[in-house]
Amino acid sequence: MTDFNDTIINEFRSNGGHVETAGFGDKLVVLHSIGAKSGDVRLNPLLGLPEDDSWLIVGSAAGSPKDPAWVHNLRATPDIDVEVPGDGEVTTIKVHVSEVPDSEWAENWKKFTDFSDGFKEYEKTAEGRKFPIFRLNPA
Repeated sequence: MTDFNDTIINEFRSNGGHVETAGFGDKLVVLHSIGAKSGDVRLNPLLGLPEDDSWLIVGSAAGSPKDPAWVHNLRATPDIDVEVPGDGEVTTIKVHVSEVPDSEWAENWKKFTDFSDGFKEYEKTAEGRKFPIFRLNPA
């Protein structure tokens, strides 16, 4: 885990799920993805857009032309734990992760670009990669 991720996760846990760093506010989740080869739990702090009782996350990798490793891990093991903010505290819940189908991709991508223009900037460096979007549904 990078120092940046450590900082974000520590702030998230220390402030009941609120993160000022990088403008996350109350829209951060911490995935406990499982390494597809190693089986090790990996912590991934990500923007999580609430949607009814689920959350949307995107594998943007800050505009990299390659998917982040956690995308492969979620596709291999979609039943994981996730830390979510709520009522001033962080709760860990079990979720089932499903990839948003192509027919719903554009409307969900717009939710991310509406949240932050940074996502539009990522498109410029991704070399045409379509960022995978996932829905985290409580199990």
